[in-house]
Amino acid sequence: MLESVKIKKSVMFVASECNPYCGTGGLADVAGSLPAALAATGEVDVRVVVPLYSKVDEKFKKKFRFMGSLNVPLAWRNQYCGVYTYAADGVTFYFIDNEYYFCRDKIYGEFDDGERFAFFSKAALEIMPFVDFYPHLVHCHDWQTALTAIYLKTLYVNKPKYRDIKAALTIHNIEYQGRYGHECLADLFGLPEYCHPILDFDGQLNLLKGAIELCDKVTTVSPTYSREIKDAFFAHGLQEVITRNEYKLCGILNGIDVGVYNPTTDEKIFSVYGVGDLSGKHACKAGLQSMLDLPVREDVPMVSMITRLAAHKGLDLVKCVFEELLQEDVQVVVLGTGETVYENFFSYLASRYQGKMRFIAAYNKDLASKIYAGSDIFLMPSKQEPCGLSQMIACRYGTVPVVRKTGGLADSIVDVSNSEGFGYVFGDYNAHEMLFTVKRAMGDFKNKPVWRKCVKRAMEADFSWSRSAVEYVKTYDSILL
Repeated sequence: MLESVKIKKSVMFVASECNPYCGTGGLADVAGSLPAALAATGEVDVRVVVPLYSKVDEKFKKKFRFMGSLNVPLAWRNQYCGVYTYAADGVTFYFIDNEYYFCRDKIYGEFDDGERFAFFSKAALEIMPFVDFYPHLVHCHDWQTALTAIYLKTLYVNKPKYRDIKAALTIHNIEYQGRYGHECLADLFGLPEYCHPILDFDGQLNLLKGAIELCDKVTTVSPTYSREIKDAFFAHGLQEVITRNEYKLCGILNGIDVGVYNPTTDEKIFSVYGVGDLSGKHACKAGLQSMLDLPVREDVPMVSMITRLAAHKGLDLVKCVFEELLQEDVQVVVLGTGETVYENFFSYLASRYQGKMRFIAAYNKDLASKIYAGSDIFLMPSKQEPCGLSQMIACRYGTVPVVRKTGGLADSIVDVSNSEGFGYVFGDYNAHEMLFTVKRAMGDFKNKPVWRKCVKRAMEADFSWSRSAVEYVKTYDSILL
């Protein structure tokens, strides 16, 4: 326990991915950016533990310092664990090395993910004496590191220097829970039988459920999502578990790295620009239209989507009414990969409306930046969205978002009907309500003074991690004081 508010809090992040070293999505952005923002407050000594995947770029690896190795016990296994360290932006990183587990083509989706991340979760605790760092709090993220909290509160609870460590869990997406057969309890995870009822759920072991039950605090990546997951529609079966643990639940909206997503310095876009001079944004639009072989017109609204092609991203709504949208004087660009049915749908529309639409089936950060900067309206009609980062990035580049009122979209975008609004928000999960809202934005686009004000308010919205870091410090205080 902290004896005084003046004592610096020490926090160990345990995450399965972390930008810029290794990442597949929003979790990597959080693990890469939030610790630096916490360190910048001056109130937190923050360290990050992350696997040393073979996919980590050599330009980073050559900067890492090898600290040594130890063995990590996992059930009947005794596995090698190398520890590398690196410091950046006031944060110390520890990279866990084991080529058997982490020298893979993919970060996730391997047949033995349960064993891989059980090893990693155990290693995060085992390295504490090795690196001489026993934090006040361990902050775990999603099911892949849920076992760190479970081990801490069971196997390590009576060990000196571990017994007072608190645990927090952040749920980035409750859909992914880490479900395994009961036979895995001892053989795979090395947990005693008394842990069975803690992890047992719906006829399986559920690692996320176990961490929710045992952690001192559970956070989600937006306030609205923390309320939504008490509802069966959003909770993927865990609504009763969430409701039972509601007293330890809170939501904190994610941020973005405003240094990375910065139209005044982004070398990937056609022309830099800022809120005081938007001429560069017009050049970005012309450059994008030319690159995509679309008519170069400033007067036509360009609507963009940068998304994973999956139903929960609202693409069933899009599929219903997109041809109606394309009957308007509009240009549309869609970037993303995913389910075949949606790839085929967008490919068909792009071939049919060649003068109005382009579809690029790819995950391309360079092109994504050009689209964020070059388009006028960004469509994000998600059915469920724990936080969402794309709508924040779009705002940074002055591309006005159209979003559905759910999760982090509801918490981050204010409708223009409010005097301080900078986006367009619809509530019902309804295709024609979405279409009406897009057309509302397109109508305002034609009123240039109104549109410029909206664009500037979007660019001035504060989506920095410093805002979120303040909320996390308060949350840590509520656990530790």
